[in-house]
Amino acid sequence: MKFEDGNAKDRPLKKPPWLKRRIPAGAGKVPELLRKGELHTVCEEALCPNQGECFARGTATFLILGDRCTRDCRFCSVAQGPSGPPDPEEPVRVAEAVQEMGLHYVVITSVTRDDLEDGGAGLFARTIEEIRSRNPRTLVEVLIPDFQGDLDALHTVLKARPDVLNHNLETVPRLYPTVRPEAVYERSLELLERVKIYDKTIPTKSGLMLGLGESSEEIEETLRDLRRAGCSLLTLGQYLQPTRRHLPVERYLHPDEFEERKRIALDLGFDEVASGPFVRSSYRAEAFFQALGTSPE
Repeated sequence: MKFEDGNAKDRPLKKPPWLKRRIPAGAGKVPELLRKGELHTVCEEALCPNQGECFARGTATFLILGDRCTRDCRFCSVAQGPSGPPDPEEPVRVAEAVQEMGLHYVVITSVTRDDLEDGGAGLFARTIEEIRSRNPRTLVEVLIPDFQGDLDALHTVLKARPDVLNHNLETVPRLYPTVRPEAVYERSLELLERVKIYDKTIPTKSGLMLGLGESSEEIEETLRDLRRAGCSLLTLGQYLQPTRRHLPVERYLHPDEFEERKRIALDLGFDEVASGPFVRSSYRAEAFFQALGTSPE
């Protein structure tokens, strides 16, 4: 199958049939637990298309450091402009929710807090520690911001020994000024590379949103950059415009193309690849991790 590159600026894009899905009935007890613990999830704040499915399955991706971000990426619906310092009791409440939900694998992410001296790294570390103190058999994946290149902040997180460290490139370098104007492509790559220098045993993971106008050649070169940085786990998903004020979708990729991208990534040496229209960084992360042959004891 031949796939097209480029964009569709001159014509409105309608969602194709493969992006229409039935939302599971009922969200289980997850929303109630979140409200009780005054907790946030990236599922809700980022308007994730999988939140109904994940909540119904009794899981969620916790969002720490509040629910407001210091950056204003043009693809993300998380609110901008944090007010006040982070809640020091948030790690405890997250750990209690993980225990009550009976999670064997949990993903912790955050808003970006460039206003904090350590970028929130200390709270990441405390959250990992609190989860482990109450749930010693639970595996913890963290999806971290770039900490503005602060290696001490990165080391603070790594000292807490997450089971997987995820940091998303999100898009190809040419599109950074448009998609992630406050981020730096090379800085994100260096962060992933530094993880492997600090501790080779911690798997690194990254992800791209496709459909923002990137070319096939740019995607493949970005995947090569990730492999050179030692990244072994990859997610590829379709970008979906969350609101009208965000970047429009340039192209909807067919599911067959996602399969082809997965094949290319595996050929480049990634250990595991999740690729599909609805794939997101933490979507079914436990099954993704177990595919490596590792599972909770």
